[in-house]
Amino acid sequence: MAELSALEDWTAELLRKLQPTQQRRLLVEVARRLRTANAQRMRAQTDPEGQAWQPRKPPGTLRSQRERLRQQAKQRTPMFAKLRQQRHLKAKGQGNAAVVEFAGRAHRIARVHHFGESDAVNPGGPMYDYPARELLGITAADIDTVRDVVLAHLQA
Repeated sequence: MAELSALEDWTAELLRKLQPTQQRRLLVEVARRLRTANAQRMRAQTDPEGQAWQPRKPPGTLRSQRERLRQQAKQRTPMFAKLRQQRHLKAKGQGNAAVVEFAGRAHRIARVHHFGESDAVNPGGPMYDYPARELLGITAADIDTVRDVVLAHLQA
């Protein structure tokens, strides 16, 4: 985290020297790069530290073969495929910050999975304690990417 605070101090000085439109453009570009990196980690089903997420709960006893086949197909698809789409995972420059966040209903779903909270499986259905799967975060590679984007913007 010391690297992140040092990066914040370094970029804050540079941002103050830029025009507001240039600041906004730079922050949006940084947010887009961070969104892409986080979406790639979600696709790989790993947290920012590189640890694999806990896999889905194996299907229990199902009444029909149709339900069993449907659950097996669901096990093969990656988790959060729709959640990592651009319409749910937003990147924007807000004030003096580059923000990557989940929008709308996706925010609640992401919060439950990110922090490992308890939630209803279906509306009005049974409750389930979801394991914590860290969806968003910043790695050392992301810090290097931010540094590169800022330097490239200043050279242009």
